[in-house]
Amino acid sequence: MTIAAVERALKMLEALSGEPDGVDLSLLAERLDLPVSATHRLLTTLSERGFVAQDTGSGAYGLTLKLSLLAFRNLDLRGLPDAGQIVLDALARTTREYCRLAIVEDENLVWIARAQGATAGLRYEPPMGSEIVLHATATGKAWLASLPEADALRIVCARGFAADGRTGPNALGDVDALRAHLNEARRNGVALAVEEGEIGTVAMATTFRAGPGPEAAIAGTLSVAGPLPRMQEERRGAITEALRRAARDMAEIWPLRRRQIQALGKPALNGQAQPTLHSGTPA
Repeated sequence: MTIAAVERALKMLEALSGEPDGVDLSLLAERLDLPVSATHRLLTTLSERGFVAQDTGSGAYGLTLKLSLLAFRNLDLRGLPDAGQIVLDALARTTREYCRLAIVEDENLVWIARAQGATAGLRYEPPMGSEIVLHATATGKAWLASLPEADALRIVCARGFAADGRTGPNALGDVDALRAHLNEARRNGVALAVEEGEIGTVAMATTFRAGPGPEAAIAGTLSVAGPLPRMQEERRGAITEALRRAARDMAEIWPLRRRQIQALGKPALNGQAQPTLHSGTPA
């Protein structure tokens, strides 16, 4: 298979993701800018491999659960933490908002766990499969602020500020604004995003280390997010303290989890302990 064919197959998987009712062949070909015949051949190959299935009633094509199974298998082998979920659940109970754990992977962040703390009224619960737009989320800005400024700006500029419309009305649009936000996040130890990632929402986030000492590498982020009417300024001080405590707790747990993984013979990612995925409080 050529590189071009691999790229087309990956684009097809991306186009089918988030489509619970599937996509018609002709519409899929139009989205991918491919001839219908070439689109059908790709779908046939992916169907033979078990990644795609065709609905017998509508004729639409959709993803099977095979990708999810592979993803969960990969997460399990990397040993991503039961203990981390305990910290996340405690953060959710304290803040009574939606909390997430993300880990650093190369020059990116990936969500791996969540916990819903809201018990009444509005519940903010975005999908876990969404890509983290670094410059437009508290999670992304918290991690970027932990990097040398030149590296942070390089990463964001390489991806661009447009983000294909996946941002809120207050999303940052230039380097100067980003630099100012990162400086503020460094001063406070917590990043803030008010309607930057999504309209009507506020998020706060901080990083945590792979160990309790300041020399330990940044392993990931913890975030708290909720509806704007409930996440007003008067609550943010208490949430900041809750995030700081959770980051300290996570740093204490991370190396202990690593030793447990090594004792069980499971590989750790990049030499750091990683958590076993749990969904947290069900949606």
